[in-house]
Amino acid sequence: MTKATADQAQIIHDLVHQIYYPTYKDILTKEQIDFMLDKSYTIEALQHAMATDQDFYLLKEEDEYVGFMALKQATDTIVRIEKLYLLPEMQGKGCGKLLINYAQDMALSVGKHRLELNVNRGNKAYNFYLKQGFKVIQEIDIPYYGYILDDYVMQQDF
Repeated sequence: MTKATADQAQIIHDLVHQIYYPTYKDILTKEQIDFMLDKSYTIEALQHAMATDQDFYLLKEEDEYVGFMALKQATDTIVRIEKLYLLPEMQGKGCGKLLINYAQDMALSVGKHRLELNVNRGNKAYNFYLKQGFKVIQEIDIPYYGYILDDYVMQQDF
């Protein structure tokens, strides 16, 4: 796991374009997926997030980047996982657990013992997060540029 630099935003951009459609094709319309990619995953948007409030981490297997995660210091007690994505062929191989463990280590390094994240209520990752010890603390509908993000807010104490 390595912390991504602004120069590596292209890697994250390329990864997310391989991940987003398979992940959300049965949950969101193509129009909404395209919008989300254009809004949050351009190189400029990624670099802005890196410069302002999110730390991105790249996961590499052998010589290939296979996933990424973004963390944010949310409160005095919470680190938020803002993004956690793996290539479809890497799911179910322990990589997600590796990312969660890394997020826990990062939280502990700044004296925090709680992770928080949002997950779309239709996303199969919801079951993965339950298996990792996350609990739903809120069901929320977030207006987002004419769309509604129907999410669970989940937390994990460790």
